[in-house]
Parts: sequence; structure tokens; C-alpha cells
Amino acid sequence: MNDNEHNANKLKASLSAKKAKGTVNKILQMIEEDKYCPEIIQQINAAIGLLQSSKKTLLLGHLDHCLEDKLREDKAKAITELIKIFDLK
Repeated sequence: MNDNEHNANKLKASLSAKKAKGTVNKILQMIEEDKYCPEIIQQINAAIGLLQSSKKTLLLGHLDHCLEDKLREDKAKAITELIKIFDLK
């Protein structure tokens, strides 16, 4: 992955996160307005999906663009970061 692709992936992840932020704000408003619970839950699922998309995009970019350098710099730290990212501990 070249730098342009890496930057495009970061922009894609940022847009997904911003959409999730808007959805979370909508969720809070719906709760405060005592909206129908299944509708709120549907919006929660949408926010989770957007955040998962952002996470996947960032992770793929990291694995493809950054990980090789990180492993050369400090292999133990890079492995620890991956364990944390994948919630393996």
C-alpha cells in the first residue's frame, strides 16, 4: 500500500467514525425523547457497524502499511499492540 492509498483509507475510516458520531447523537436524542426501543436499537446497531467498518479499514491499513516498520523497530511492542487490538489478553 502506498502513501496515497494509506491516506485514502484513513479518510474512509474518519468518515465512518464521523457518521457513527452523528448516529450516536441521534441515539441519545431518541432515548431522551422516549422513542420506540427497537428503533433505538436499530440505530445502535448502525453505529456499531460504522465503527466496525472504521476499525477494519484502519487495521487493514496498519497491517499493510505500518506493521512491517513497527516489527523492525520493536518487535515485542508491535506484537503487544496487535494482541491488544485483537483483544487476545
